[in-house]
Parts: sequence; C-alpha cells; structure tokens
Amino acid sequence: MKAVIQRVSNASVEVGGKTVGCVGPGLLVLLGVEKEDTESSAVEFAEKVRLYRVFEDANGKMNLSVADISGDVLVVSQFTVCANCNKGRRPSFDPAAAPDKAELLYEKFVSHLKSAGLNVETGIFGAMMDVKLVNKGPVTFVLETN
Repeated sequence: MKAVIQRVSNASVEVGGKTVGCVGPGLLVLLGVEKEDTESSAVEFAEKVRLYRVFEDANGKMNLSVADISGDVLVVSQFTVCANCNKGRRPSFDPAAAPDKAELLYEKFVSHLKSAGLNVETGIFGAMMDVKLVNKGPVTFVLETN
C-alpha cells in the first residue's frame, strides 16, 4: 500500500456535486492498494497511519498522532499513488491491484481505523471525485508498506 497523508484543518470529497465525506481537523489519506498487498498488510498500514505522529504537542514538536488528538480521517481511494513513474513521460499503473482486490483491502483499511475508535469518512471507491482540503502546515507525507 501507498498513501499520501496530509494534516488538514478540514477536508471533503464530492461525487457528482454532492458531498459524500467531510472531516474537521485530522488527516486526509489518499490510499493506493498494490498487487502484493494483503488483509494483514492493510491492517498494519492502517495502524501505522493511525499512530503516525504528525500533530504538534505543547512544545511545537510533531509528537502526536491523529488518535492522540481524537482527530478525524478522510480516506479516499486513489490508485494513481501506486503508479510507477520511473520510465518515460507517462505513468505505469501496473503496480496497482485489480479493482476488486483493491476495494476489499481499502474497506479493510477503513474498517480497522473505525474499529480503533476514529471518526472516519470516505469517498466512493472507483468514482470520479473532487477532493477539497485545507492542508495545515502544510504537512504532507508519503507512506508505504514496503
């Protein structure tokens, strides 16, 4: 799995002009599922995101996770983060998992975050989406399972 995580003041996702997910302070996670990913790697990756320390403590240091601050999480499926961009001028999406597998593991990732007590909103898997966000900091990281 690969994810672009952004610390946000707020974020939302629209499909067909209708808001389908909206969060306050927390994280926006653009999640891509790769061919070799499994259910256990989805759970492990969700834990990594949940506990990744990108929020400032009282001393201004990034020592707090989204769980520590009781923040929200907006998870949006995005297979393009799995692209191989090493050759030429066009990305290859070969590393991305097939849609049926990707959706299953995306849902496993989301359900783990929810079961851990986080407020989680999502986009619609496979839909054309408009994502809006206010990136706080800005703070953005790329995380990978491998």
